[in-house]
Amino acid sequence: MGPKTYYNMQLSLFLRSTVVNDQEKHMYCTNKFIELANELKKEDIDISMVSGSLMTASCIYATYVAAGNNGAMESSGVDKVVQMYRRTLEHHQALKKAQLQG
Repeated sequence: MGPKTYYNMQLSLFLRSTVVNDQEKHMYCTNKFIELANELKKEDIDISMVSGSLMTASCIYATYVAAGNNGAMESSGVDKVVQMYRRTLEHHQALKKAQLQG
């Protein structure tokens, strides 16, 4: 089963479910962003460009969540987002290392 079919099935199950916890929602959203990144890669866009663009989009959206469409974060807000990114990246790296050690 190809990734598009898999994600379409997941979307269908996700939308039909009346009980979806936050972790499942988080994983679903994460997988959708990875799917989009892989589509861009297939368009011969360099993976560093794709990664940087996803990071920029995430920064724009984090600003929107914190301050709305017409606002901006203060330095303390930026620091909080940076710490969140750091914790997330460290957590993912720990999981990857554990996977690799089998």
